[in-house]
Amino acid sequence: MSGKFNNSIVLITGGLGDIGRAIILEFARHGASIAIADIIDSKSAKPFLDDLIRTFGAKCLYNQLDVTNANATKSWIDEVHVKLGVPTVIISNAACVTQKSILEINADQWKRELDVNLNGMFNVVQAASLLMTNSNTTGNIVMIGSWAAHKVHREMPAYSVSKAAVRMLCKCFALELAPFGITVNELAPGYVQAGLSAKVWNDNPERKQEAIDKVPLKSLITVEEIAQQVLFLSDSQNKHITGTTFLMDGGLSLL
Repeated sequence: MSGKFNNSIVLITGGLGDIGRAIILEFARHGASIAIADIIDSKSAKPFLDDLIRTFGAKCLYNQLDVTNANATKSWIDEVHVKLGVPTVIISNAACVTQKSILEINADQWKRELDVNLNGMFNVVQAASLLMTNSNTTGNIVMIGSWAAHKVHREMPAYSVSKAAVRMLCKCFALELAPFGITVNELAPGYVQAGLSAKVWNDNPERKQEAIDKVPLKSLITVEEIAQQVLFLSDSQNKHITGTTFLMDGGLSLL
């Protein structure tokens, strides 16, 4: 266990999903203090937080949060400021997906998905950015995007559209925040063994093999590998990488 992030205060949304937990564990392993938010209630989050503290002695804070609520998001970040300090690493990870075609998805499902994946990310990054700039705090922001941003997924149209918008949102924030010494990048994974995909593959091993066969590098991404790339983009020594989409898709985008 290194102390590479001993002086870092990490803020992460969607922290209790498979990818979020892996990212938190990796930062805790390197000494960071961590503010975690998710839609899940605090009681359900407690076992994970207790384990985090017991294993790493991590200083952490948990809040139940719907990132689509801009006022609640700002209040959460203000609370993080008071209890932990000004965040130096922002990981915007909260997302949802609806598996329906563009002709089947209804207006409420479409709106909810764009609200969470795009507007929620805007709410988090804007509020955190304002706190950082007003406090003269440099740092790193990582938006968890997807290779679906530039590839049509017929059963996930709202997800694809929202992630394409996130890609431009990343560039807008990167340009605005560059003079303040804050980098903003998108990590865009391909096929990850997590969440809904993992459930489908566990229930249908043949579909998992089909996914592996489709990837040019012939392997699926683990949540631990995602976490390691997030730490790379969050490293204070990465002073010249900003506004970039960091594709981590095993070559899927080449097809």
